[in-house]
Amino acid sequence: MTATEASRGFSELLDAVERGETVSITRAGHVVAEIRPAAPTTGKALREALKDLPPLDDDIEADIESATSLLRLDDPWLAR
Repeated sequence: MTATEASRGFSELLDAVERGETVSITRAGHVVAEIRPAAPTTGKALREALKDLPPLDDDIEADIESATSLLRLDDPWLAR
């Protein structure tokens, strides 16, 4: 599918991807992108990724508080 076709038919493009299709997008005859269904994520995948990490130490809350106190938050939307 050309970039122009993808732009003009974006809703149909998303429908195809939702059906499980992978769509290649071309520009000047060369593939520049592929749009495919997102990989599902699960808690199991997260647990698997974290399983070999060492446990957090007992002082983690203090460590986080110490680190965040160093942040400078100039957010005008924060309540003062």
